Amino acid sequence: MSWLFGIKGPKGEGAGPPLPLPPVQPGAEDGGDRGTGDRPAPKDRWSNFDPTGLERAAKAARELEHSRHAKEALSLAQMQEQTLQLEHQAKLKEYEAAVEQLKGEQIRVQAEERRKTLSEETRQHQARAQYQDKLSRQRYEDQLKQQQLLNEESLRKQEASVQKQEALRRATVEREMELRHKNELLRVEAEARARAKAERDNADITREQIRLKAAERRQTILESIRTAGTVFGEGFHAFVTDWDKVTATVAGLTLLAAGIYSAKNATSTIGRYVETRLGKPSLVRETSRITVLELLRHPVQVSRRLLSKPQDALEGVVLSPSLEARVRDIAIATRNTKKNRSVYRNILMYGPPGTGKTLFAKRLALHSGMDYAIMTGGDVAPMGRDGVTAMHKVFDWASTSRRGLLLFVDEADAFLRKRATEKISEDLRATLNAFLHRTGQHSSKFMLVLATNQPEQLDWAINDRIGEMVGFDLPRREERERLVRMYFDKYVLKPATEGKQRLKLAQFDYGKKCSEIAQLTEGMSGREISQLAVAWQAMAYASEDGVLTEAMMDARVQDAIQQHRQKMQWLKAEGSRPLLPSSQAE
Repeated sequence: MSWLFGIKGPKGEGAGPPLPLPPVQPGAEDGGDRGTGDRPAPKDRWSNFDPTGLERAAKAARELEHSRHAKEALSLAQMQEQTLQLEHQAKLKEYEAAVEQLKGEQIRVQAEERRKTLSEETRQHQARAQYQDKLSRQRYEDQLKQQQLLNEESLRKQEASVQKQEALRRATVEREMELRHKNELLRVEAEARARAKAERDNADITREQIRLKAAERRQTILESIRTAGTVFGEGFHAFVTDWDKVTATVAGLTLLAAGIYSAKNATSTIGRYVETRLGKPSLVRETSRITVLELLRHPVQVSRRLLSKPQDALEGVVLSPSLEARVRDIAIATRNTKKNRSVYRNILMYGPPGTGKTLFAKRLALHSGMDYAIMTGGDVAPMGRDGVTAMHKVFDWASTSRRGLLLFVDEADAFLRKRATEKISEDLRATLNAFLHRTGQHSSKFMLVLATNQPEQLDWAINDRIGEMVGFDLPRREERERLVRMYFDKYVLKPATEGKQRLKLAQFDYGKKCSEIAQLTEGMSGREISQLAVAWQAMAYASEDGVLTEAMMDARVQDAIQQHRQKMQWLKAEGSRPLLPSSQAE
C-alpha cells in the first residue's frame, strides 16, 4: 500500500526507501558564498521542513501494507472508485435522458403547434367555404326572387292586357246586344202595328168566323153526347141481360185483387231480403262491406278494394311499445281465428278521446281480412221504440257476412249504461236487452269491439261479455314526436314536395322543430296533434305566397296549447260541478 502515498520500496518488513533529502542550493557545498562582494548567501528553503509527518505517514503505510485488511481496504477503495464512476455515469445518463425528454417535449410542442395551425387553417377554410356557399345561395335566392318578380310583373301585365281585351270584348258584345235589342223592339213594334191595322180592317170577317166555329162545335158536342148515351145504354142493357158476362167479370176482378195483394206481399218480402243481405242498416254509419248501391256508384273503387292485400294492423297507429305489442298479439289472434273459422273474442277499448281506438279497430278488420261496421251509441236513444227492431236488423245483417264482420260501437256508454243505478227510458232498456240477447254467445260471424271514455258506466252484463280489455292512454313524448313527424310529412312536407298544391315550406331544421313541438304538446292526444298539422297546412294556404315558415308553426302551436289548456279547465269545471238528476239529464 506504499504506492498509495507515492512511496515505492522493496518488499519485506522494515524495508522502505530513504526519505528524500532537501535539494542542495548551488554553491552551498563548500559552505561559502559564490557571489561576489558583500552579497549574503541565499537562505535554504528546506531549513524549516519537519519530516515527522512524512515519517508517520510512511510508518502508517508500512503498517497498513503489512496489515491483514490491506486487500479489503484496496478492494473497498476500488469499489468506492467504481461507485463514484457509476454514479457519475448514472448522472450522465439522467442528463442524457433529460435532454432526450426535452427534445421529445419540444417535438410534441412543435407537433401540437403544427396541429393547431392545421386545425385553424382547416377552420378558416371551412368558414371561407361556408361563407362562399352562403354567398352563392344568397345570390341564387336573389336571382330566384328577381326572376319571380319579373315573372309576376309579366303575369300582371298579361292579366292587365287580358282584362283590357276582355273589357273591350264585353263592351262590344253589350253594344251589339243593345243594338240587336233596339232592332228587335222596332221590329216587334212594326209587326204589332201592322197586325193591329190588319185586325181592324178584318174585324167583321173575324167575328163571323168565330160565330160559325162556335155553332159547329156546339152541334158536334151535342151529337157526341147523344151517341155516347145510346151506346152505353145498349151495352149496359146487353151486359145485365147476359149472365155469363157478369160471372166472368166478377171472377176477373177477384183474380186482379188477389194478384195485387200477392204482389204487394212479395215485394215487401223481397225488399226485406235485399235490405238484410245487400243493404246497410240505419244504425250503421260507416262500413267496408260492399253494397249493391256502392258497387253501382263506384265500381272502380270497389274492385280495387276487393283486390287489395291485407294491411298491417298498426299502419298509421302510434302507440307505446307495450300497448303496441299487446294489440299486435290481438290482431294476430283475430286473423288466425278467421282462418280457422273459430269464434271471435269481444274487445273493450277505453281511454281518453283521440288516442287511436277507432283507427285501430279499422286496421284490425282490414288486417284480419274482415269487414267492419261502425255505429255510435248516441244514435240508439233517439230511435225510441224502433231501437229494438233496428238493433235486430244490425245483428241479422252482421250474421250474413261471408268474410266476418267487426262491429265497432263507438261511445258505447251512451246506451249500454247501468240499468240498476240509473233511470233509463223503457225504450232504451228494451234496446239494451235486445243487444244483450244477441251478444249472449260468442259468434263466428261477427266480432264485437266497444269503445268508451267512461268504462265504469257500462252495465255489468256488458262487462261479462268482454273477453279482452285494452286501455289507450295519451301519447308520451316519444309517441308524440312520432305523431308530429308522421302528420307533418302527411299534411305539410309531402304536399310541398309533390308540387301539385299551393304549398311551400321554408328552409329550417324540420327534425329539430318536430322534437321541440313534441316537447311542448304534453297532454295532447293524437287527434289534437293531427288537427295541429292540418292547421299548419291551412295557415300556408291562407298566406300570400303559400310558404309555411317556422314562426307560423310556432304561433299555431302556442294557439293549440292555449286551446288545450282551456279545454282542460272546462273539463275540470265540469267534473267539479254537481251532477243533475237522471230525469233532468234525459
